[in-house]
Amino acid sequence: MRLPWVIDAVAELGGHIRNERQARPLLRLVKEPEKLKQAVAIALKDNPSPGESDFAAAAQKVVPQLPRKKQSIQEPMVPKIEEPVVPQKAIVTVSQQSHPRYGDEGTIEADAPNRWQQIVTFADGERLLVNNADLDAASVPFPKERNYPPEYTEVIAAIEERHKQELERLSQELRIGLQAEVSGRAEEQVQEQIQSLQQLFKQQKEENIHLQQRLLEMESLRQLETENQQLQQRIQELEHAVEQRPSQEWGNTMTQQAIKAFNKQVKQTLEKTIDLRSLAIEPPKENAQECLRLMGMALKNLASAMNNTQALEAAAIILGSEPTPIAIAYRAEQLEILPQAVNEIRAVLAKPGCIWQDYWDVAQEYEVIKSDYWAELTTQETDLITALQNASSQPDTIGIGSIVAHADPYRTLYVERGEVVEDLGEEVVVAWDHWKEQSKKTDRYFRDELRFWQPK
Repeated sequence: MRLPWVIDAVAELGGHIRNERQARPLLRLVKEPEKLKQAVAIALKDNPSPGESDFAAAAQKVVPQLPRKKQSIQEPMVPKIEEPVVPQKAIVTVSQQSHPRYGDEGTIEADAPNRWQQIVTFADGERLLVNNADLDAASVPFPKERNYPPEYTEVIAAIEERHKQELERLSQELRIGLQAEVSGRAEEQVQEQIQSLQQLFKQQKEENIHLQQRLLEMESLRQLETENQQLQQRIQELEHAVEQRPSQEWGNTMTQQAIKAFNKQVKQTLEKTIDLRSLAIEPPKENAQECLRLMGMALKNLASAMNNTQALEAAAIILGSEPTPIAIAYRAEQLEILPQAVNEIRAVLAKPGCIWQDYWDVAQEYEVIKSDYWAELTTQETDLITALQNASSQPDTIGIGSIVAHADPYRTLYVERGEVVEDLGEEVVVAWDHWKEQSKKTDRYFRDELRFWQPK
C-alpha cells in the first residue's frame, strides 16, 4: 500500500519506482514532496535503474536520519499496521444457515490467511476456510476493518475527497447528458407525431375531395336518370298514339276535325321520311354502311307513320338491331358517326411515330362501334393497330415519356394521367395533366409509387 502514495507524491518521476521495497525508504518523505522528488532525482543520477539501497542512500542525503539509540524504546519511522490477532485454539460455531457445516463447532488452531477468513478445524478432523461473517464466537475478536497509522490518515482522506468530487462531477455530467437525451427523444417523438398528423390530415383532405367529386357525379347521374325516365314516358305516349289503328271503331266520338288533325299528323311524319327512290337514283358515295343506315332510317320512319310491323322488322335487319323503334334509333345514331370515326382513326395512324396511346385516345370514343369502323379499315391499317397494341402490352420500366398514374388506389392521382418528364435515378418527375392550369405542375416520386396509366 506504500507504492501508490509515493508515486502520487513524486508525480512524473514515479515511473522509476517499481515495487514496495523501493518505495519503503522514501515513505518518510511523503509529507515533503519537494525533498522526495530531490531524493528520487539523486538516486536516478547515480544509477539509471536504482534499487532499494540507492533510494535509501538518496533519502539519507536529502534528510539525514539519526541512528536509534534503543531499539526497544524508539518507535520505528514507518509504523507497522496493527491488526487484531486471533487467540490460538479459539472455539467457534458456524452460524450461517446456508453453510454446509451450519451449527458445527470447530477450533481455530492456525493464523488467519487474511482479514476476512479463518482456518477452522472441526471435530471430525476436516479443516475448512470459513468467512468471518459465517462464524459466531463472542471471545474471538475477528478483524472488521483495517487500522492505518496516523500519518496515512490525511493522505487517505485527501484521496477519498478527490474520488468523491470526481464521482459527483461524473454524476452531474451523466445527469445532464441523460436529461439532454430524454429531451431530444421527446422532441423527436413530437416531431414524428406532428408529421403523422399532417400526413393524416392530407389524406383525409384528399379523400374528402374525392368524395365530393363522387357526390357530384352521383347527383349528375340522378338528374340524367330523371330526364331519361321523362323521355321514356314521352316516347311510350307517342308510340301508343302512333299504334292506334285508323280502323278502330271510334263511334260518334270521331269528328271531322279529329280526322283532319290525324291526317295532318301523318302527313308531317311522312315528310320527315327519306325517299328510297332518291337512293336508287343517286346512292351515297361514302360507303355501303351509310347507304344501309339511310335505308334503315327510311324504313323505320315509314313503319312509324304507317304502323307497319314488317317495315320495322326490315329496318332492324338492315341496321342490325332489335325490332323496336328505340333500338333502331340508337343504332342509326351509331352509324351516323361512323364516317367521322373512320376519318379520325386514319388520321392518327397516318402520323409519323404513332404509338398505341395516340390511337387509343381516339378509338376509346368510338368503342361502341368498333366492329363497324374496323370493317371499314384496310388490312394494312388493322395490322398496324394490332402491332401497336402488342408493343404497348409488353412490360417496360417507367422512364422519360411514360404515361403513368399513382399506384395507391386511395390517392386521387390514381385515376389521373401524367407523363414522366425527367429521370433522377431512383426518382422521376411527373407532369400531371390536371395540374396544367395550376402553379405546381410537377412532382417527384419513386418508381414503385407509380404504375402505367390504363384508360377506363
